[in-house]
Amino acid sequence: MALQGLIFDFDGLLVDTESAILSAWQTLHTEDGMTADPAVMHAIVGHVDVDADLWRAYPLSHDRAALDVRLQTLARRLCREAPLRPGVQELLDAAAAAGLRCAVASNSTHPHVDGHLSVRGLRDRFTAVVCREDVPRGKPAPDVYLAALRALDLPPEDVIAFEDSMPGHEAAAAAGLRVAVVPNPTTVRDPFPHATWRYASLADFTREHFARSAGRV
Repeated sequence: MALQGLIFDFDGLLVDTESAILSAWQTLHTEDGMTADPAVMHAIVGHVDVDADLWRAYPLSHDRAALDVRLQTLARRLCREAPLRPGVQELLDAAAAAGLRCAVASNSTHPHVDGHLSVRGLRDRFTAVVCREDVPRGKPAPDVYLAALRALDLPPEDVIAFEDSMPGHEAAAAAGLRVAVVPNPTTVRDPFPHATWRYASLADFTREHFARSAGRV
């Protein structure tokens, strides 16, 4: 199979926004004298529209709307400050040199994804960015990946997906894609039964696959 395209998740893969959000959430608990259970936040990683009480450690009488505002404010700042994950720039450069088409398939919104890509100078590196408002169902349904494949005009057998979460890698596999899983610190202990490959860093994928000639994997 000739490799012609790459499709990337965004949160936790290109930029570790997931660790930034977790840090913000834990900081609020510490400031308020509460104990944060990381399993509460971990349960929603990679999902969309999950009905979860992030503030279960707080008394029911506590103003949860105010907590949400504090979390959003701190999380936005920490996400803006988060660097690219290791190997991102190298892989995008190698993909461009090989003439591969690239896309993003995310469970987040366009303002979030496009904004973070733009401020890091990466938006133009992608032929398409598909987000949760573009499709009927978010991950783990395959819709965002199927839409990204249509945007790239490529068959799934010629494309590799990159993911860091369980629902994300399920979505990519359901779309017929080979999946390279690169867990972030929040998901590193998770099982990934549908992964074709698993790497500690995108740089590891670049070294292994782009050392081969003609961009074949």
